[in-house]
Amino acid sequence: MPKVLISDKLSPAAIEIFKSRGIEVDVKTGLSPAELRAIIGEYDGLAIRSATKVTREVLEVATRLKVVGRAGIGVDNVDVKSATSRGVVVMNTPFGNAITTAEHAIALMFALARQLPEASASTKAGKWEKNRFMGVELTAKVLGLIGCGNIGSIVADRAVGLKMKVLAYDPYLTEARAVQLGVEKAELDQVLAKADFITIHTPLIDATRNILSGEALAKTKKGVRIVNCARGGLLDEAALYEALVSGHVAGAALDVFETEPATDSPLFALENVIATPHLGAATAEAQENVALQVAEQISDFLLTGSVSNALNMPSVSAEEAPRLRPYMELSRLLGGFAGQLTQARDGVIKRVLIEYEGAAAPLNHKPLSAAALAGLLGPVMEGVNMVSAPVFARDHGIEVSEAVHDRVGDYQSLVRITVATDTQIRAVAGTLIGNGRPRLVEIKGIKVEADFARNMLYVTNKDKPGFIGRFGMILADAGVNIATFHLGRAAAGQDAICLVSTDGDTPDAVLATVRALPLVMQATTLAF
Repeated sequence: MPKVLISDKLSPAAIEIFKSRGIEVDVKTGLSPAELRAIIGEYDGLAIRSATKVTREVLEVATRLKVVGRAGIGVDNVDVKSATSRGVVVMNTPFGNAITTAEHAIALMFALARQLPEASASTKAGKWEKNRFMGVELTAKVLGLIGCGNIGSIVADRAVGLKMKVLAYDPYLTEARAVQLGVEKAELDQVLAKADFITIHTPLIDATRNILSGEALAKTKKGVRIVNCARGGLLDEAALYEALVSGHVAGAALDVFETEPATDSPLFALENVIATPHLGAATAEAQENVALQVAEQISDFLLTGSVSNALNMPSVSAEEAPRLRPYMELSRLLGGFAGQLTQARDGVIKRVLIEYEGAAAPLNHKPLSAAALAGLLGPVMEGVNMVSAPVFARDHGIEVSEAVHDRVGDYQSLVRITVATDTQIRAVAGTLIGNGRPRLVEIKGIKVEADFARNMLYVTNKDKPGFIGRFGMILADAGVNIATFHLGRAAAGQDAICLVSTDGDTPDAVLATVRALPLVMQATTLAF
């Protein structure tokens, strides 16, 4: 039975989801880093919010951990790189609090436009400073969006409803999507120069850090008002302070800060700054939504293998998972076959081509290719699995490509893996038979139909009379029992392949004797 740890406060309904699906769950909040490290090795899944820090040190002792689920969008508190290298899937819940965060950005924009916090404080202090708080309308103003993904697109929709003109900077925004949203796609400098209000909705990555730098702020329209409900670090707070004091920026509303909790900042002394304590997702609806969503996602992954909203693995829907599972196993076995045959003398792997044909052509290929790479690299790289394999391949300079063929071949479905090293190119192909059982059908272009077995012996030899008899006698004399025997050849008298499954391991001394046979070019033991 899978076991999950909830280390931050989640809705009781989320806990019930785990229990109702047969998953053992422990709730232990407020753990110190040392306490978390001491117990994390007992769990297959970890459900967190923002308090728990999933560091490299935690992951190193999380020997059973398969998935970390973050109830929320940001995963700044998870070492995703370390998780990936250890084969741990990291999920978030990007949709559960999107509306709430977008609404908070709109609320802050209204508050900036009408100076609501200052006006409220003044009135409560017994003053009636009606002439002091002269606001501006949002209608007909230009809103500049930096980021137009899940949250940014909701802000755009609301802003269009307010009769604002919306300019959106987002490298991934297509023209068709911009038209659908009713926004104008623009470059960053255009947004900076034309916007009356700017809201930020991007993740914090190297490319977006300080996207509103001092240099960028200098390019903005005088009197601009800025809202950040995304992540601290997207906005240079020191540069913003200078722009506010100088009057170039009329006002700013920040829900996130470079350092949190933000208990002290020069910005807090400015009347034209509104600050809230990271409330973007702080509604009852959002907290319930993300908690339920992360519980469902973790449960689905542990029970069915489906992957939703993962940051380091291709998504596999619950509907796809049963259909993809046999193809993933076939891809893994083919990759393992090719990986075990690719020995040190062949040089390093340079390129991998994964081809899908027939019924395999229209499938979701990303998880299949990840499984193939995991099988291929597993024999030569420690700790490789579906999550880490694509990263391992990239980090080792291996060029990975896919090809899809709609053509009708000899088999209803076919997956072929071609591996190129410094010295040779090797291809293996397989299909599914019967009730989805993986079967090998081709090695180096030679037809060889064989089931994958726990222990196998692969031999390439010259096709000459007498070889099979001598080979069989060597195994018989050593007490190695043959379970199945499969043969294939390119043509009479040319290269041939002998693939044998055995009831036990083939001793090294026996393998050496096989290799010494005059007609043998390669002999390798395989294990699956």
